[in-house]
Amino acid sequence: MLKLTRTDIQLWHAVRKDDEIAFNMLFDRYWVSLYKTAHYYLDDHEVCAEAVNDVFVSIWNRRKVLEIESFFNFMQTSVRFQIYKRRKAVKLDIVFNDSLVADNSYQLNEGEVRIQQTEINNQLNGHLDKLPKRCQEIFELSRFDNLSNQEIADRLQISKRTVENQLALAVKHLKVCFKHIYFLIFIHLM
Repeated sequence: MLKLTRTDIQLWHAVRKDDEIAFNMLFDRYWVSLYKTAHYYLDDHEVCAEAVNDVFVSIWNRRKVLEIESFFNFMQTSVRFQIYKRRKAVKLDIVFNDSLVADNSYQLNEGEVRIQQTEINNQLNGHLDKLPKRCQEIFELSRFDNLSNQEIADRLQISKRTVENQLALAVKHLKVCFKHIYFLIFIHLM
């Protein structure tokens, strides 16, 4: 008996209807390819695997609102963005640590970077908790779920301008809270 293979778009439409089997098929179809893409940009097995898994978790969580025309292209772009974010975070940690440590013999290791990233994330969450709930929600949808301003506006049934204003408020608040980090980066770059 001839078994018909479902296309990516057919599987994606099934995923949007909460079909976990279709999601698993897409996962099996693309995980290795996405991992290879991530590994091309960053030579760290654990971080690459984490980035690919984060992309799949994100699309599952946003399956009702995402409009994907080319699943392969969307996933490739998403994994490259995840690697970019991780590389940027590590660079920020390195700049932050280099500014704090005068001893040139000091060397960063992955464990220290992860601990420091966790500390920064905890500080970020603490500062976000001080924002109004709606502002927090909009910031998290934008920065953590990678939704566009229009997607957030549609989801929350508010205007796009309100989303932009709330994001500006959140960023302004966080800049004040993390000014010591910006200052250290500025000093390092001089």
